[in-house]
Amino acid sequence: MRVLDLTSVVMGPMATQVLGDLGADVITVEAAKGETNRVMGVGPHPQLSGVSLNLLRNKRNVALNVKVPEGRDALLRIAATCDVFVTNVRPSALARARLTYADIAGVRPDVIYCEAHGWPMDSARRDDPAYDDIIQAASGIADAARRVTGEPALAPTILADKVCGLSIVYAITAALFHRERTGQGEHIEVPMDETVVAFMLVEHGAAAVGRPPQGRAGYPRILTPQRRPQRTLDGWIAVLPYDQRHYDELFEAGGRPDLIGDPRYATGRARIANSDFLYEQARGILATRTTADWLAFCGERSIPATEVVSLDDLVDALPDGEHPAAGTYKVIPPPVRFAGAPSSVRRPAPLVGQHTAEVLAEVGFDAAEIDGLRACGAIPRRRGDDP
Repeated sequence: MRVLDLTSVVMGPMATQVLGDLGADVITVEAAKGETNRVMGVGPHPQLSGVSLNLLRNKRNVALNVKVPEGRDALLRIAATCDVFVTNVRPSALARARLTYADIAGVRPDVIYCEAHGWPMDSARRDDPAYDDIIQAASGIADAARRVTGEPALAPTILADKVCGLSIVYAITAALFHRERTGQGEHIEVPMDETVVAFMLVEHGAAAVGRPPQGRAGYPRILTPQRRPQRTLDGWIAVLPYDQRHYDELFEAGGRPDLIGDPRYATGRARIANSDFLYEQARGILATRTTADWLAFCGERSIPATEVVSLDDLVDALPDGEHPAAGTYKVIPPPVRFAGAPSSVRRPAPLVGQHTAEVLAEVGFDAAEIDGLRACGAIPRRRGDDP
């Protein structure tokens, strides 16, 4: 499958990274100045930040100025060879550039066209800008933090972008399967706001979902301030006793026989209702031994537990890779494992315009036509582009 990628920042590029890992031929189109994720923090190359080194892998890159007619025409010739067209350009900008679903379907009738925006196309906010912070605030994430700490807060990760990126992947995959069965293309919309609202309300719809509601929205066990890693004698650990037996064994080991058999943890509903109390009791017990002691104890009894691992340790544990322009870097392996057809990192992250001439030649442009695109500015000139 060939994917034409007109996305930016993280949400769309993450989706096409996953598609590339799964074997798709992903062709990204950028302007001459390069895309935002290329400068999201420092990196070993001026065009490759630590973010983009993995985010842009398994892709080829074409630099085109689609604001000039020749650049748009070149894009359409590439689109005619692509199974999927994915974009997070705002609807009004797509219309001005004449790159709507109708435009792309005009050159590829069975295309899977996926557009991901902040807000639904049929809403008054359809053209409003939206980034991860905005969607976290609009979709309940910030309010969930308020229930815990007393003030709205954002998750310390670009949660909305990444949830929506994965939603783009499953939507495109389903549409491709449908096309294999029927021969029909598809026009997909992935609104960030609705996607993250659906994600949040899986558990946080809770007692408010029934009609009439049986209580407020919000899942109590998740919203207690006691739900956090616990301190041990020499570090931090996360232990989650999940059933009555787990609590019996933890209370016995912690010298709290008075709690064994307490009705506040006798049933699943009781444990949820009394999350504050149970987390607090576990915290006091876990502080009495070392992390290693508790990991051994929990391992022997199948109680879910792990030490708290630092971000730096996670990065250090990654395998090394070699980038032809950036040198050695840490590769984030594809997380899903297939026995028969494993995902792989086949291409390192490209520089801006690195494959412009290669891709244009594949779709039928000869050398003179490519020179003409350069002459008229459809292919922007900058260091790192094809000669």
